[in-house]
Amino acid sequence: MVATPLIKVSRTAVSTRLNGEETEFLCEPRQSLLECLRDNVGLTGTKEGCNDGNCGACSVLMDGRLVNSCLVLGVEAEGAEITTVEGLATPQGLHPLQQSFLEQAALQCGICTPGFLVAAKALLDQEPNPTEHQVRFWLAGNLCRCTGYDKIVRAVLHAAAIQRGAVPSEATAASTDGHST
Repeated sequence: MVATPLIKVSRTAVSTRLNGEETEFLCEPRQSLLECLRDNVGLTGTKEGCNDGNCGACSVLMDGRLVNSCLVLGVEAEGAEITTVEGLATPQGLHPLQQSFLEQAALQCGICTPGFLVAAKALLDQEPNPTEHQVRFWLAGNLCRCTGYDKIVRAVLHAAAIQRGAVPSEATAASTDGHST
């Protein structure tokens, strides 16, 4: 029997700004950003769907740009600003997109929801008053196997209106009239 030599895999320290906080993690050169976020950092909101860039479940913002984290190497996050679904809410409450997805019942199993939320945030960061066509076009890289897309599109349009101050969210309305939802 011939002994197989052990191959030492080097790990690289990556410093990044993750959801507004300076973060450092170790990763192997072959690891995707998705694997690093989930396995090395412990942020499991970003989901693995297809692992080949087709479904959008792993969508994150990298330096303000929407990317599929399964297609980005973890080492490429060096010096970058990364926003995951965990970075959308604040201590004061849910992001208007998250609140709107709840209010509009725009989710079912939840595997695709984080990717849709991050993709929708990227859209609203660029276009605060999108048309239905723009929302559908922008979210075309995100797949959902449970729902039709109408509730998701309505939720994004509703969140855009909330962010512009055109309509209050149900949570805001409930907190101002003394009732809870």
